[in-house]
Amino acid sequence: MLRTSGPENLQKNWLREFYQVVHAHKPHFMALHCQEFGGKNYEASMSHVDKFVKELLSSDAMKDYNRARVYLDENYKSQEHFTALGSFYFLHESLKNIYQFDFKAKKYKKVTGKEIYSDTLESTPMLEKEKFPQDYFPECKWSRKGFIRTRWCITDCAFDLVNIHLFHDASNLIAWETSPSVYSGIRHKALGYVLDRIIDQRFEKVSYFVFGDFNFRLDAKAVVETLCAKATMQTVRAADTNEVVKLIFRESDNDRKVMLQLEKKLFDYFNQDVFRDNNGTALLEFDRELSVFKDRLYELDISFPPSYPYSEDSSQGKQYMNTRCPAWCDRILMSHSAKELILKSENDEKIVIYDHIGPNVCMGDHKPVFLSFRIAAGAGKPIANVHKCCVVQ
Repeated sequence: MLRTSGPENLQKNWLREFYQVVHAHKPHFMALHCQEFGGKNYEASMSHVDKFVKELLSSDAMKDYNRARVYLDENYKSQEHFTALGSFYFLHESLKNIYQFDFKAKKYKKVTGKEIYSDTLESTPMLEKEKFPQDYFPECKWSRKGFIRTRWCITDCAFDLVNIHLFHDASNLIAWETSPSVYSGIRHKALGYVLDRIIDQRFEKVSYFVFGDFNFRLDAKAVVETLCAKATMQTVRAADTNEVVKLIFRESDNDRKVMLQLEKKLFDYFNQDVFRDNNGTALLEFDRELSVFKDRLYELDISFPPSYPYSEDSSQGKQYMNTRCPAWCDRILMSHSAKELILKSENDEKIVIYDHIGPNVCMGDHKPVFLSFRIAAGAGKPIANVHKCCVVQ
């Protein structure tokens, strides 16, 4: 995922780390999905977006990718449709036959050359784009959350790639109140809507990969109760409304040291190492939002630390911000049939890699996540063509 919020330096870092991954894995077909494209201040940032796109399409690191499709939802003046999603697809020159599905004509078209689509994507038949209805998340006046779907065929192997951005947690205090939180319920509803949409009756069913910012959070109540098991809680209320504005958890002994302070947009835990040590594995048990979809979605084992919220200070590549509880927001998920397309390792060679990019470098508030694998096109045929794929979230 890329959020171009701190333009020049951040973009330089981001691209350098991204190119390193491309060089290391040398994918033949590459999908790059971005959310909040252009950052929070769209009008001021769109010039940086144009530079980013030009750099990606013309850089030396990408010179062997002679075909590309870029879909940028830049029409920020359209409150009804704007999602701020960006989807990039790069095809290596060695890849001979690749086709993209035209959703209007209901047929595949051979991919040639490099094409960029922006402003309004509503009229582009090569994708489906939807923004979630406003009533999904009414407390957010103007949400940009939604999804973009494209469909591809590589030597008889067809699959959908879905770029998704689900709803965030608006308040740590509200997230803490119930288990699971009200926000996880909203995400559950939106993700269910997308999955139903991509397997409905309008088109032939194919395998699919869904990747983006799911905004999946740890079960806040369970995490706080575990991290602060031996603490006492102090509640701070607003003098005028009596509304809870802050929770302070102190150690019962040890001079009543403050362990955690919780406010609407503050999650200040005294020991961030718990989120980084051993890639935060101890906290994976609280990552529960995907379990609702276990019959519909599959994910490889996570072996990287929570991808959000990292400091946007360029000197603090490993530091989390004290705004939210760190969580694995950025994911690459797939249908169970897509799982079968991934070529299994026959020896000790690790040919399937699910990891994050730029562990020691500031990449913005989210670390990008990538999945690299080989896909056995036309699996089950006597002579299966094998291509390398890489999807980056």
